[in-house]
Amino acid sequence: MDELDVDRLREHELRNRSGWNADAPNWVEGGRRNWASSEPTWGMFELPESELKLLPDVDGLDAIELGCGTAYWSAWLARLGARPVGIDLSERQLETAAMFQSEHGLQFPLIHASAENVPLPDESFDFAFSEYGAAIWCEPQAWLAEAYRLLRPGGRLIFLGNSPLVMLCAKETELDEVEDAVGPQLMRPQFGMHRLEWPNEEEVSFLLPHGEMIALLQQIGFELESLTEIQAPEGAEETRYFVPRSWARKWPCEDVWSVRKAA
Repeated sequence: MDELDVDRLREHELRNRSGWNADAPNWVEGGRRNWASSEPTWGMFELPESELKLLPDVDGLDAIELGCGTAYWSAWLARLGARPVGIDLSERQLETAAMFQSEHGLQFPLIHASAENVPLPDESFDFAFSEYGAAIWCEPQAWLAEAYRLLRPGGRLIFLGNSPLVMLCAKETELDEVEDAVGPQLMRPQFGMHRLEWPNEEEVSFLLPHGEMIALLQQIGFELESLTEIQAPEGAEETRYFVPRSWARKWPCEDVWSVRKAA
């Protein structure tokens, strides 16, 4: 595992590194379950790729996962024929990823770095990906510009993060597995949405409304291919992370963006 240049980290990166290092043990079992799964799934309600059909053919592509955590998505991409590289700010998460690599006999590079400043050359990849990871924990202008730099002409970026609507309706409380963390009322303004912090949580997340995200992507140079708003599947009522299934059946809690760097 490559070493992180801590001196180059900004305040939110330092906080997120510390928070995710502390929280890493809580993601081991989920990572183990996903590493053992044969099919990629999307988001907190784990919709199968065979239903959503959001991934392109990645066979033979050089791929980078920005904010890989335990790197189960990189493992899925590798099994689909890609050559993935995993980037993460948390060395504890990468240690878990390396443990799973050994358990499954599946090796690919893991780099300890921020997705806002990746120590790799321009135009090194055909495909970039983030499920949460950089998509919410990195400052949007910084990580999206970095993804653009890393992609070859014609390369695609796909990323999944929280829907603006779920964050507009999230209460000013600790975002934990509590049934009333998200309700039907708007709790904060959409205009000015960017940096999000929550009581009793060290980590800092980021989110832009759809219009601002589209404008930023175009400014950087990406071409928008699709925006998919995820609906939770039918099932027993439960709260996944902080979102009740009944809420996510009515309103989108997650978005999947697909954009391309012009050829």
